[in-house]
Amino acid sequence: MCSEEKNLFNIVEWFMNNTKPVIIAFSGGVDSAVVAFAAKKAFDSDAIAVTANYDTLSDDELDSAKNTAKELKIRHMIIGYSELANPRFIKNNASRCYHCRAELASYLLEEARRLGAGLIVDGTQMDDLSDIRPGIRALKENGIRSPLVECGINKTQVRAMARYSGLSVHNRPSNSCLASRIPIGTTITYNKSRRIENAETIVKALFAVSQVRVRDHDEIARIEIPFEELSKLFDMTKLHTLDLQIKKQGFRFVTIDTGGYRSGNHLK
Repeated sequence: MCSEEKNLFNIVEWFMNNTKPVIIAFSGGVDSAVVAFAAKKAFDSDAIAVTANYDTLSDDELDSAKNTAKELKIRHMIIGYSELANPRFIKNNASRCYHCRAELASYLLEEARRLGAGLIVDGTQMDDLSDIRPGIRALKENGIRSPLVECGINKTQVRAMARYSGLSVHNRPSNSCLASRIPIGTTITYNKSRRIENAETIVKALFAVSQVRVRDHDEIARIEIPFEELSKLFDMTKLHTLDLQIKKQGFRFVTIDTGGYRSGNHLK
């Protein structure tokens, strides 16, 4: 038995040692996809993927969740609510992610009661624990469990399992909500989240980069892409188009971060 098969077996066994039905907090990324894949193997129709559609989730991420759920042939539910109605969230202080996940947990618990599910899980894996993640604490405080953590699985192992299992998201870049592009201390608004999403769509369409963040610094759009892909931007005609199209989103200046994409840059 190869390591990928063994790790997957361990996660399936983890589910079978727990109660069903199970709700999986499902973003459509590789982590939650592997968890959902294992839950489906363990519980079949008693595994339910639940995606939260809130105002800071991009259409691209929602589409990814829908498509991945179809690929997994798992029951998929979408719950809609507005994070922007939560004053603690839009204040955008260092506890923003905590308030985001605490609210998500309340909706997941409501769905669990409605469906009679005694178990709620997410896609947190071991590497996530090395970062400051107040959102993880909020989920844990609400009884949401992380089978990847409990089985000692890290990101590299998750991607290996996804590739072994033939999941199309095995190499999908990690993503985060649109609010993470807004500097801490700056109020989150619907207009800001939408113009960030539009700007990132423009960058992807023009330069075919694997990952992009457009940090919203009021009048300034700061574009981050992986450092090794910066040379893709060296096209004067496309840069001119980029400048015009992003300024149409309401920015006055368009900049490119020559340091490349770095997780946590929204804090700066």
